[in-house]
Amino acid sequence: MVALDQNPVATGADDGQTAAKYYRAAWRWHFYAGLYVIPFFIMLALTGIAMMWIAFFDGRDCEYTAVIAQETTTAVSVQAQSALAAFGGGDVMHYTAPRDAQTAAMFRVDTDAGTMIAVVDPYTAQVIDTFPRGAGYYDMMDNIHGELMLGVVGDRMVEIAASLAVILVVTGVYMCWPRDRSLRAALTPRLAAKGRAFWKSLHEVVGIWVSVVLVFFLISGLSWAGIWGGKMVQAWSSFPTLQSASSVSSEVPVGDVLHGAMNSGAKDIPWALELVPMPASGSLAGADGIAEGLPVAFDTIDALARQVGFAGRYQLNWPMGETGVWTMSQVSMSRDDISPTGDRTVHVDRYTGNLLADVRYEDYGLMGKAMAVGIALHMGTIGIAFIIFNTLFCLTVLLLCASGVIMWWKRRPARTLRLAPPAMPQDMPLWKGAVVIGLALSFALPMAGFALLVVLVAEWLVLSRIPALKRALL
Repeated sequence: MVALDQNPVATGADDGQTAAKYYRAAWRWHFYAGLYVIPFFIMLALTGIAMMWIAFFDGRDCEYTAVIAQETTTAVSVQAQSALAAFGGGDVMHYTAPRDAQTAAMFRVDTDAGTMIAVVDPYTAQVIDTFPRGAGYYDMMDNIHGELMLGVVGDRMVEIAASLAVILVVTGVYMCWPRDRSLRAALTPRLAAKGRAFWKSLHEVVGIWVSVVLVFFLISGLSWAGIWGGKMVQAWSSFPTLQSASSVSSEVPVGDVLHGAMNSGAKDIPWALELVPMPASGSLAGADGIAEGLPVAFDTIDALARQVGFAGRYQLNWPMGETGVWTMSQVSMSRDDISPTGDRTVHVDRYTGNLLADVRYEDYGLMGKAMAVGIALHMGTIGIAFIIFNTLFCLTVLLLCASGVIMWWKRRPARTLRLAPPAMPQDMPLWKGAVVIGLALSFALPMAGFALLVVLVAEWLVLSRIPALKRALL
């Protein structure tokens, strides 16, 4: 729940004062968390809606560009030469196969002017369109959604908001949970209420109904964040070695390049593989791949991809460096397939054409599987039904934000814009237990702990020592 206003509920005579103190303490933290989180929730909801519908209608990189189907396609190497010619040279680094017979292929080309995309007709090898990688509306929304277009600083700001939002949900559910009323009453808004009572009832009921879904979106989003995701959960959940996950060979040499290096302005690599070292070319290890006597080149690699089971749209990355490998993949978060359980990544030795690794969804650990499914649900890549559901969810988040602000507006002192947060209850019982809970939360969600520490220091070091500022704000 995103509330800037709540009221304590009545309890029994014996426990009333204690319960009221707990309630006001939860309300105070709910208020402070909402103060920071509300602008981010509005941003995340609006950009999330935009990204889902842009991807549905146009794709992230014009991937739905239509072509006229013909009997035969040109060789992919010829298509790649056309892509290079469109930029006057460069290096082809990535190929996205057409989704079906009526859509175009795409090539990522690294040029002196930056990373570019060429959209190519697979039947005529004619270049239909060119544009800088990441220049579309989807990528702009994605950059705002993930990092406010501020890089690492923006990523940390969004992570703080998502971490504090977990506190928001926990404290909100605690305050809204029925004590002196039935569960049915707590889950039904009082539409006949007026003024602040109406908004409070609407906010509580909507918040309880969406709390579980909101926590899911927060956790799945935090898994992409730089601290909680990249430094903690993802690092603990990755494969110890690629050989332990691959169904091909346990004797393949490993290089010093991580799978995440193949991401170029977008998260195309499965979450469970990003921090895992890639195999290295240059040995005789691996299973039979390209037939003996055939060159290991673009066309034969594409033919091998079809031979081992890649159908329709799939991604092909060029080898990076002398020991680099060809990498073909088909993953749901790249919108190659709507089913996250169909994720697959295959590596091929650039010299021998041998299959070095074949990693599938079944090989992922528990967290990797959860993230594969969670990301697909979070992004709405599973199908139109989930896009509609996610859109409705985002609209409810906007409703929670609006109702929280309205409640604060109606509660604030008249004719003033003071924040007027709930007062901290005196003689809080079991405060040592609250400190322990706070420390545990800080370890579990370090950016939330950092934010709470900043608030405490600001109140103690600044507001408490400057009476005029304290009166103006509080």
